[in-house]
Amino acid sequence: MANEAHPCPCDIGHRIEYGGLGHEVQVEHIKAYLTKSPVDAGKAVVVIQDIFGWQLPNTRYMADMIAGNGYTTIVPDFFVGQEPWHPSGDWSTFPEWLKTRNARKIDKEFDAVLKYLKQQCQAKRIGVVGFCWGGIAVHHLMLKYPELRAGVSVYGIIKDAEDVYGLKNPTLFIFAENDAVIPLEQVSLLTQKLKEHCKVEYQIKTFSGQTHGFVHRKREDCSPEDKPYIDEARRNLLEWLNKYV
Repeated sequence: MANEAHPCPCDIGHRIEYGGLGHEVQVEHIKAYLTKSPVDAGKAVVVIQDIFGWQLPNTRYMADMIAGNGYTTIVPDFFVGQEPWHPSGDWSTFPEWLKTRNARKIDKEFDAVLKYLKQQCQAKRIGVVGFCWGGIAVHHLMLKYPELRAGVSVYGIIKDAEDVYGLKNPTLFIFAENDAVIPLEQVSLLTQKLKEHCKVEYQIKTFSGQTHGFVHRKREDCSPEDKPYIDEARRNLLEWLNKYV
């Protein structure tokens, strides 16, 4: 597996030196980062960015890791040219910034990406993986697109809505126990509601002692104690895709 060949990239962080294995392409009105699978298996995965944008080295690393396991991967700019959030940004302005970047209003862009994958990459089986903001987007897409074979939502949760439990296809949710963004109460509510309403396969995993971003954004604080959880979450992500896509 690629996650065994490439150990936890705790040192990548925001380093721009990680050039990636893929290249940038134009998909109708948006840009994207594309990595072709070394095996032409007709399978593709859309990888959705967090708030720090489609060019974040960590997200591209995750796309490359997935590609190494037999999937053509694409990381589209779902902010459509708008500036991503910056780590040094004033968090008091974050709610206003977020209003113009709604993770549940990406259907136009997603349709363009699906068309590109089918026509340009001959993809016949497509899944989706997203982190943080992208995790919310995955949850939304798995409610609307029956053709998506599987989804993996990593620390993303749709709040304040009652129509978000009718998943169309198998979905894996990954959360962190010590997530300052997503309290465990929200994970418990999601678990309860999916048990009541969901008709397809799903799984919810919460990783002990981990914080928001642990799967793809661990950096200088990556301790030996964290590494097994990071590796397990990445392995679970790949296993879910392998099983259903």
